[in-house]
Amino acid sequence: MAFSADELRVLRRALANALRPAPLPDEDVQDCLRLAGSLDEAVGEAGRLRAFLLADLVRYRDALPGSVARYLELLQDALAAGYDPRPEDLAALRTQRGRPVAAVLLERCHVLAERSVRARLAGRAVPTAAPAPRSRLLALPGGRAAAAEPEKPKTPAAPARPVPPSERPTPKPSEVFPPRRRPVPPPQQRAAG
Repeated sequence: MAFSADELRVLRRALANALRPAPLPDEDVQDCLRLAGSLDEAVGEAGRLRAFLLADLVRYRDALPGSVARYLELLQDALAAGYDPRPEDLAALRTQRGRPVAAVLLERCHVLAERSVRARLAGRAVPTAAPAPRSRLLALPGGRAAAAEPEKPKTPAAPARPVPPSERPTPKPSEVFPPRRRPVPPPQQRAAG
């Protein structure tokens, strides 16, 4: 994720205010809220894209051996993004181990799967590539609300149950990559006369 120069300025002002709380001008509060909204949108889009790519990986794995080149390419991308290989992936790679790329991927997937099993047996959480759910930024300390009213005691909210990937709807390709629309030419003005 990359920030624009304007977004970095907003982030820098917000961090400086977090270190030395003071009432913020309305414009700074609005800038921070817009930045938080943009971050939420980017995280949501990344999650939708990841779900789409993993569904694509499953489709190509199910279409083996005819789709082996694309499946191996998608699996490499998924592993680079932190994907934890499934038993189905190991079985699919075993059938294709005559190919050099598949043999290398099989070895890599064995190492990752073994590491994952050991972590589960040790009771540690296994890292996943899915972004952790993030609560929305509703207010900044020291913002407009701090100048208007005293701070209320915070009560811990019950954490939202994360939706497992198997229950999330898979986006259609047209939702991820909308069709390009041709620009509409401006209407021609008629000359008076």
